[in-house]
Amino acid sequence: MIPFTYIDTDDQLRALADALTRVPRIALDTESNSLHAYRERVCLIQLSTDSADFIIDPLAGIDLAPLGAIMADPAIEKVAHAAENDVMALKRDFGFSFATLFDTLSAARICGFRRIGLSDLTEHYFGAALDKSHQRDNWGERPLAPESLRYAQMDTHYLLRLRDKLTAELVRLKRWRHAQEVFAELCALTPSTPSFDPEGYWRIALPLQLSPRQTAVLREVYLLRETIAKTVDLPVYRVLTDKALSTLARLMPQSEADLCDLEDIPIFMLEHFSADLLSAVNRGLTAVPPPPPRLPPPNDPVTVLRYTALRAWRRTQAQAHGLDPDVILTKDTLWQIAERNPDSLDQLRDLHGMGEWRVSAHGEAILRVLRQHRK
Repeated sequence: MIPFTYIDTDDQLRALADALTRVPRIALDTESNSLHAYRERVCLIQLSTDSADFIIDPLAGIDLAPLGAIMADPAIEKVAHAAENDVMALKRDFGFSFATLFDTLSAARICGFRRIGLSDLTEHYFGAALDKSHQRDNWGERPLAPESLRYAQMDTHYLLRLRDKLTAELVRLKRWRHAQEVFAELCALTPSTPSFDPEGYWRIALPLQLSPRQTAVLREVYLLRETIAKTVDLPVYRVLTDKALSTLARLMPQSEADLCDLEDIPIFMLEHFSADLLSAVNRGLTAVPPPPPRLPPPNDPVTVLRYTALRAWRRTQAQAHGLDPDVILTKDTLWQIAERNPDSLDQLRDLHGMGEWRVSAHGEAILRVLRQHRK
């Protein structure tokens, strides 16, 4: 059993941050309570150096500013697996900024690995399969079980050694510059602000082709779900799944007995909110059905043809290098190229997702595809 240090006071964190200013790199991970709260928050921050593991408790009310300075320091490399999640969460919750990042997940994909989970990679390189049985733990609970803390520790314990293995592979494959470009893009990610879409029920109603009256009922139970989720501090899907909402909209139960006959309604909803559900159904039965949303205009057919040609080129490139197609270029970048139809490398450089390495590696080939399509 490898010891770790649990940090839950300002003095401890300041001392740790001071020590980290003297190391060239740290491993980073976070645990959030997205499975157990209406709005997720970062509940643990795990760090590792080459010689020690640390678990920081942000719910202890400590000042995380010293840690933020470490994340922003370009002289200290931060190594994470699936870094996008950690970067976005730490920016969202604490206003951190990032410089000098290494993402082992992105590195593994650029190297052409098919099994890219952290446990897959640690087993491949070190013969150490990680215990993933605590992935769904409620990280917002205190105190946390020793087994949960051990799981959290292991998420960073091997990362620095894994970084060295993957770096050697990237260099061998001559893909290091590609990886650096991806890492820089991860540092620049902007977190989105969670918000509720009051018209979101249409993404359920339209595919199921619900009638206007069923859609009116769906709207009412959809809005009720959001209110209850806030009240009990649970993710909306744990209050009522989309399938449960559609069942309520189609069958329109009129009594508690009708509700109990439905398979998709959680027991706690039947015990505490059955009257609210029935009221919502009745409101939907008497309300004016909502008008369907205005559909976005269809895509320009010429742009679609350009995108199709670019996608075929990307598929060929991916097969030639043994990579997933979106490692070459993401779907969003490909679509942006199709829309803008650039005719020079400088115009390509202006597009999001087309960094200098990608322009150098693929720019001329992309322009050839576009020129052939124009002809």
